[in-house]
Amino acid sequence: CGGLNGLLLRIFLVFIFTSVVIFAAVCFKNAKQFEQAKDAYLKEAEYHTENKALFHAAKAIEQAGMMMKDLKKMPEAIQLIEKASMMYVENGTPDTAAMALDRAGKLIEPMSLEKAVDLYQQAAGVFENEDRLRQSAELLGKASRLLVRLRRLDEAAAALQKEKNMYKDMENYPTCFKKTTAEVLVHLHRNDFVAADKCVRESYSLPGYSGSEDCVAMETLLQGYDEQDEDQVHRVCSSALLKYMDNDYAKLAISLKVPGGGGKKKKPAPPPGGSGTPAAAEDDDEYEGGLC
Repeated sequence: CGGLNGLLLRIFLVFIFTSVVIFAAVCFKNAKQFEQAKDAYLKEAEYHTENKALFHAAKAIEQAGMMMKDLKKMPEAIQLIEKASMMYVENGTPDTAAMALDRAGKLIEPMSLEKAVDLYQQAAGVFENEDRLRQSAELLGKASRLLVRLRRLDEAAAALQKEKNMYKDMENYPTCFKKTTAEVLVHLHRNDFVAADKCVRESYSLPGYSGSEDCVAMETLLQGYDEQDEDQVHRVCSSALLKYMDNDYAKLAISLKVPGGGGKKKKPAPPPGGSGTPAAAEDDDEYEGGLC
């Protein structure tokens, strides 16, 4: 009986202490004393962890991270949010973990694209493990665009392929068409025409792709690129279809150059007033006036 009373007293005291630090954290936050608020939230997390209330502990740690954000200490803020996300997973609430990582990615993106890519990919992985393909694909899309911006094109191509496969599994074929176009642009910027051509050929198996506006544009683009016809490549890349893609891919289209290209290849013009070939004209000139 004494042991039970001691346990109940301990639980009661932890509850009181937790309530006090929660109140203190809110007061410090409202007073914009963010350093003290962070300490209070971390103390709150300790009490919740002691009570095996991992979800509330993670919430408190995430709040501590937001205090660091308000103090412009972004690395510390992201570190705390990542710690909170791991606790959410441990608690069995992976969706909350993924959303926290997504928020962290948005926070750090203006300062570090590399870290934002890492956070978006982590979040995508959590959603994928839960078979939440739409959310996972959307986060992979964010990572893909940033990888393009960072010119990490090999990784961008791989991420786009994985993203497209997810949309294919969801039978969202129009989005698959757009991802194919983005892949082609990435591969051409990697100077890998074979991979770009393979990407289009594989997409023929997607319902509705063959003969679609996206398909015709990519076939025309690849033909122009292969024939070193800069005019044809420019027409496709400046078309509305590519111009109004996500900004990072639209920039790839605008900046695409044909290796060794020198404008549209033109056939030799026939000589004025005649229908013969230039070679024939040279023969006529050579023997003008007779053999002697």
